[in-house]
Amino acid sequence: MTQEMRRRVLIAGALAAAGLTRAAGAATVEGGVPKIALVLKSINDPFTVAMANAAKNYQQHYASQFALTVRGTATEADTAGQIRIVDDLIKAKMNAIVIAPSGSKPLTAVVARAIKAGIIVVSIDNPLDDASQDAAKISVPFVGPDNRKGATLVANYLAERLQAGDQVGIIEGIAADRNAQERTAGYRDVMSTAGMQVVASQAADWEYGKGRDVASKMLGQHPQIRGFLCANDNMAMGAADAVRDAGRTGGVYITGYNAIEAIKPLIADGRVLATVNQFADRQAVFGMDVALKAVTEQRKQRELSRTIETPLQLVTAATR
Repeated sequence: MTQEMRRRVLIAGALAAAGLTRAAGAATVEGGVPKIALVLKSINDPFTVAMANAAKNYQQHYASQFALTVRGTATEADTAGQIRIVDDLIKAKMNAIVIAPSGSKPLTAVVARAIKAGIIVVSIDNPLDDASQDAAKISVPFVGPDNRKGATLVANYLAERLQAGDQVGIIEGIAADRNAQERTAGYRDVMSTAGMQVVASQAADWEYGKGRDVASKMLGQHPQIRGFLCANDNMAMGAADAVRDAGRTGGVYITGYNAIEAIKPLIADGRVLATVNQFADRQAVFGMDVALKAVTEQRKQRELSRTIETPLQLVTAATR
């Protein structure tokens, strides 16, 4: 990350936390103010709610500078729903779309249609697949953290509490998603280096119920398992309940990812060892800032940086 980019990330993060960010040089476009859309995944997920709330707060402070539309799907994996939303936004002639893709590959075609229609597109949370972008001859900026780096943070914290040879399981997000793949890779890197055995790795699609079921299955198949590395907090909470139901509370370490409010009591009482804060509000706000700046400066999609990295923080009982 360049010094200027790092400065912008830190400023945007600080302003987002206070609800006081703005787009530099915001100006009207033909027909009125720029129209920005934020397309999210499950509107019931706390991480998504944090993004939506930050975006709305951002727009309320600077309502004269841009109009905001926030849309989301009913479930995490509703890729078809997101495609329909983006198609609707193309018809509505948005100036920019900021999207947290539910699928790294399947969303590429509709994003390409949006770009062809002259709409600036920026991704947050989950980057679009590089090969799919290249095939579609598009380049979509990813504004968000290095997911592999975040996974390494929390996996290292777990490794300090295990011994070489201990068994662990990985509870993945949606297997086709880039952010899920990067987190799984980070977990595997650390466990391999530390000498742990990854005895099971299975997707639970970011969901609490599936996370509980996958963890329960792993506990049954691998009774000596000592840790679960979960790709988000919803699944970590499911794993915690599976561990409780198996009578193993205190005997199996669990880590999450996202630092949603609901995970904090579990970290406080030790049911979950640690998680990673990737600052959902900062991602949403900074993604919108990048998109709005591109619109107001009349920049082309191909002129935008492919990656703009945002901060990460390990969250434990000592730091929450």
